[in-house]
Amino acid sequence: MLRLTWVQPEDLLGHELRQAALDGREPSAVAARWAAAGGPPAPERAGASPHPPSRYLRRLAEDLLDELAELPSALADDEPTGLERIKALCPDWPTRPAGPPTALDPARAEAAWLGRAAGCLLGKPVEKLPLTAIRALARAAGNWPLAAYFTATGVPRALLDAHPWNRRSAATSLAENIDGMPEDDDLNYPLLNLLLLQRHGRAFTTEDVAGLWLAELPAARTFTAERIAYRNLLCGIEPPHTARHRNPFREWIGALIRADVHGWTNPGDPASAAEQAYRDAVLSHTANGVYAAMFTAAAIAAAATGDRDVHAVLRTGLSVVPPRSRLALAVTHAVGLARAHEDFEAVVDALHATHAPRHHWVHAVPNTALIAAALTHSHGDFPGAVCRAVSGGWDTDSNGATAGSLAALLAGSPTALPERWTAPLKNRLATSVAGFDGIGFDTLAHLTHREAARP
Repeated sequence: MLRLTWVQPEDLLGHELRQAALDGREPSAVAARWAAAGGPPAPERAGASPHPPSRYLRRLAEDLLDELAELPSALADDEPTGLERIKALCPDWPTRPAGPPTALDPARAEAAWLGRAAGCLLGKPVEKLPLTAIRALARAAGNWPLAAYFTATGVPRALLDAHPWNRRSAATSLAENIDGMPEDDDLNYPLLNLLLLQRHGRAFTTEDVAGLWLAELPAARTFTAERIAYRNLLCGIEPPHTARHRNPFREWIGALIRADVHGWTNPGDPASAAEQAYRDAVLSHTANGVYAAMFTAAAIAAAATGDRDVHAVLRTGLSVVPPRSRLALAVTHAVGLARAHEDFEAVVDALHATHAPRHHWVHAVPNTALIAAALTHSHGDFPGAVCRAVSGGWDTDSNGATAGSLAALLAGSPTALPERWTAPLKNRLATSVAGFDGIGFDTLAHLTHREAARP
């Protein structure tokens, strides 16, 4: 029997109960009704429970999802989703530079694409694995602290049986198997956003993003919030309600992984980068899910000029995030931990102790905090940033990709990135986004440079 992931109402409800507890709603009465009816908790790591429920339970789940959506949030004033309200809460919102757009150095653009790919590739085999498993697998291979792509060579069979690699990724992402950059949603979305700018320019709307997805993004290549938004579009629901309707993943990491192109194409203009990321994000996300995308885009725009260090870049990212939001507080806490501890394992342990009990492993708040901690602790060094981001667990491939993109921008050119990270990519990217399969990172850099130079 086909159990489609990330859309079954009975599986969404447990995630919505968790989300409600995070965003200031009081879900206990709804939770009690669901438990009394025999409703299951949300699947912890899979996208769907293995067996369908009764018709009664499914209809109850739909009703309770709608009831939860109507509950008031105690955090609403500090965590708005409307752009003007976000700006009003940000006292240091960046000013736009005068004059024409700053040119993006093609070499810096190529480094950013390569860095994003390499960081993603590093994290792919251990996506979904718990932190203890990541550490054990790397140690068994003599690769701890993490310093190279994961390998099964030298790892005892019993350990591999206890903690199998991500089944979709091991065949293409372990060091002994890498042959170019395999497909991943963390690279598909930057390609889609490059198409978005080519077709609609900087003034694109959220509706333009929606139309592009329907035309160019296969539904099976969407996950969590993006899949819900896609389903909502097909049901005739219009943006931005697509982000809210029965979407418990609206503060997860999906919008963040779509943000890089908005930063790459606005070098030195973090405000414009953040606003582009906003119009993209609100198709599928709200509040902290949107802030994570804006933070990332603004930080990358600051890094793209090549004249700032990583610490200034992260401060720029925070300037577009409401300061009393959960995301701002989590990032500030993570940066403080990274400055206070010499041993990054201690930083990661503290982050997990803070966030793991309450957050799903794909939620934007802990993952953005980990990315900021990795960049801070490594002082923006490329290998240090990607290895720290991935070694911290949670959404390993996405975190490695974002940390790699930003750190590679700071490095400035492909030749500044160690060859052991870039050579296995073979200047080749696999994707299901039409027209891009097999494309080289040098070509992508040229296309990105061209969009950055467009008025």
